[in-house]
Amino acid sequence: MRHRIHLCAIALTVGLASASFAQDAQLGQSVESLLKYARDSNPEYASMRFDVVAAQARIDPAGALPDPKFRTEWRDITRAGDQNPTLLPGRVGSTRYLLMQDLPWTGKRELKREVATSQADAARGRAEGTWNELASKIKATYAQLYYHGQNRRLNQEILDLMVQLEKVAQARYAGGLAAQQDVIRAQLEQTAMRTELINLDTEHRQLLGKLNALIGRSAAEALAEPEQIRSLPAPECSSFPALEQRAREHNPLLRTEAFQIRAAEKNRELVYKNRYPDFTVGVSPIQYGGSFREWELMLELNIPLQQDSRRAQERESEAMLDAARSRQEQVSKQILADLYENVVGLEASRRTLGLIADSLLPQSELTFRSALAGYESGKVDFATLLDAQKQIRQAKLNQVAAGMNAQMRLAEIERIVGEDL
Repeated sequence: MRHRIHLCAIALTVGLASASFAQDAQLGQSVESLLKYARDSNPEYASMRFDVVAAQARIDPAGALPDPKFRTEWRDITRAGDQNPTLLPGRVGSTRYLLMQDLPWTGKRELKREVATSQADAARGRAEGTWNELASKIKATYAQLYYHGQNRRLNQEILDLMVQLEKVAQARYAGGLAAQQDVIRAQLEQTAMRTELINLDTEHRQLLGKLNALIGRSAAEALAEPEQIRSLPAPECSSFPALEQRAREHNPLLRTEAFQIRAAEKNRELVYKNRYPDFTVGVSPIQYGGSFREWELMLELNIPLQQDSRRAQERESEAMLDAARSRQEQVSKQILADLYENVVGLEASRRTLGLIADSLLPQSELTFRSALAGYESGKVDFATLLDAQKQIRQAKLNQVAAGMNAQMRLAEIERIVGEDL
């Protein structure tokens, strides 16, 4: 029986370890897996969520009554000199007990609660803004990593092609149909491309470290290679008029500023309420010997005579409200300006991708094939063939750069809009 239990425990441990390994192995294959991991593990976003919890915990205390106060007075503790001083209630002249409760002017508690609620909503908006910033960085870095992989594969393909061209040049040189310089130039091109592959590999590793840091992992931990990139939204869904209203409604910064304005408005109302007094009420039984013979009621209020101080506080609250409104206006203009810039950039990248795919790349490939056939037949020189090869390589590099730029523009637009497109 014990052996069976041990075997089951081992099997369970192995199964959990395998599941964890499979999950880690898949991390990085898609941007969705990275975003899910970052939500649970990024320390900056976690700290903002704790700030939200703390702000929400302030709401109930803000609207609560102050704690009641209790006072005891021992009167005539020597019984007119007939006894030694004592604090026993039954042996002093009398003992007065006073229970007091502070009562703010009507409406103050509700306003304090509304101010705290608005501040909690603002904290939630800041947390959402932090997540938007983080998600945008993850999407952009993932796109860079994906297209760096494309670039490395492209350079490797061109390097393999240059190896074949060197063989062609060597064959023509051996037959006396080409100069040795053609072979040397092919080798020089290969060396330059191998150097570029080293640089690309270095950038690739740096991006992996950056991406690990963004999602909350150690920089040196392994990530799976990106397998797919997100498709671009339809042009009608990514136009500026279509996105402007969505940004106004869902952008976390704008929502945070709106909550800050509401908090400033409620705080102004609260400051104006300070023109009216707060109260303290109390009840006081008085003990003589072993019985209570007297009862007293108490009413206390503060007199708001310091008008200069209160007027200054009112001016402060008005200025804070005006400042919050001005910040919202500035943030709104800047957000819409950033949105317009990125929408224009996305459209330019989309058009560039279409132009390269439909015209430049087919033309470059046709030019290269024609140059290769001409070199093999001796109609063109090796320099012309290299120029044709560089044209097709540059066209593919431009395609990679335009695709990466489009993805980074898309990530920025989604950050501004506050949701995925």
